[in-house]
Amino acid sequence: MKRSTINSIIHEADTFIRSFGYVMPPFAYWTPEEMKRRRQNSAGIFDARLGWDITDYGQGKFDELGLFLFTVRNGRFEDMKKGAGMLYAEKIMISRKDQLSPMHRHVIKAEDIINRGGGKLVLELFMPDTDGGIDAHAEVAVPVDGTIRKLPAGGLLKLDPGESVTLLPGVWHAFWAEGKDVLIGEVSTVNDDLTDNIFREPIGRFSDIEEDTAPMHLLVSDYERWVG
Repeated sequence: MKRSTINSIIHEADTFIRSFGYVMPPFAYWTPEEMKRRRQNSAGIFDARLGWDITDYGQGKFDELGLFLFTVRNGRFEDMKKGAGMLYAEKIMISRKDQLSPMHRHVIKAEDIINRGGGKLVLELFMPDTDGGIDAHAEVAVPVDGTIRKLPAGGLLKLDPGESVTLLPGVWHAFWAEGKDVLIGEVSTVNDDLTDNIFREPIGRFSDIEEDTAPMHLLVSDYERWVG
């Protein structure tokens, strides 16, 4: 993706998010230079990989295959091992109309996916087989706001604004917005996008970036290279 395109997506996403009354944390608006200056006293932002995240899954067709994310808070896997401490994470995301977030599962993370507003959020769901792959025959049973919803393998779960689904580790899911763009909330156990995303197809989690202009704000995938 071109950096100029990423800058435009950030600007559009911020406007869309604000239209629903959601206010981003102040660090969302730090410039790259300010991020560098604050590296020492704001290590938690970088260590937890909080911030802007825009992906086309390395395929170069964001409008068809992509997702906007912002990680607001995130705990530590060390605490997960102890069973005490900051064991949770939160993201705000945008799925554009008919934009696919491809089929994947998580090994560790359990998550609530919440339609915060816009169109319908559609999820295609499969249960895992004994080897962790897709079970093409098993019935899917997931809690939707505390009520179990049952679907055939590959069934489509459609969430209206205000509705949410709980996905436990292993449940395969792909999703997209129907009718209009959707603002998505995610509340989960500790999130690790570097190791805990298993995709059905051999695709990447992050975008390759063409630096055609200066970044307006850094992405989490920029931190190591730009901030250190």
